[in-house]
Amino acid sequence: MPEGDTVFRAAHRLRTALEGKVLTETDFRVPRFATADFTGCTVDEVVSRGKHLLVRVADVSIHSHLKMEGEWHVYPRGTRWRKPGYKARVVLGTEDVQAVGFELGIVEVLARDREDDAVGHLGPDLLGPDWDPERAAANLAGDPNRPIGVALLDQRIMAGVGNVYRSELCFLRGVDPWTPVAQAGDPAAWVDLAHRLLIANRDRTTRITTGDRRPGRNLWVYGRRGKPCRRCRTPIRSGEIGTATDPERVVYRCPRCQPRPEGSPA
Repeated sequence: MPEGDTVFRAAHRLRTALEGKVLTETDFRVPRFATADFTGCTVDEVVSRGKHLLVRVADVSIHSHLKMEGEWHVYPRGTRWRKPGYKARVVLGTEDVQAVGFELGIVEVLARDREDDAVGHLGPDLLGPDWDPERAAANLAGDPNRPIGVALLDQRIMAGVGNVYRSELCFLRGVDPWTPVAQAGDPAAWVDLAHRLLIANRDRTTRITTGDRRPGRNLWVYGRRGKPCRRCRTPIRSGEIGTATDPERVVYRCPRCQPRPEGSPA
């Protein structure tokens, strides 16, 4: 599942392949930008912002968001793609390589001075040069009645946490996701743990939150419904969490290690 670390690695791959190179091919397979052509232009920079990725070329930024299924692949020119062509949304090519964005949730071309339209709402980037733990902690504390499991996914608070890290953070902190922020413990501790987890995993293809690199032992609770808790052997539960203004998403928890606050849904 794409989260901040996934996008960080994608940006690194694209940076290595494209930055400073002249584009010999641009193919946007979304109707709104189908006629956009940056052939002959040099890629100036590739950056990630939370779950967003920006390729800066000419006077524009090619903005993409992976959403749930998106991926960026880089191929030596002439190599067969690992996914079918109909799933490609954008192709950026040089003499040597093709960078292909498959099943991207968002593809758009923005004037560089309009980047804030896409990413200006984001909080401090957990893997970015603008990381500011004090501001992230203040953002998290700003809505004390909101469930911590909902707040962690709000990219306006801090950018980069997705559904996997949300479940893992709540387990590691011993807090049920329905617990209000005000009762969930020090916001600075949540922010610090989120930062340390993403930093530790930014260069890994498999996320590890348990410290155990063995296959199938890498996560505490995410995706483990019905399986025994790695600490207490209680079966892991899953359920959906959201509010009137936040879409419901599945979350995983150990009912013993993360006792449910009084008055929350069963």
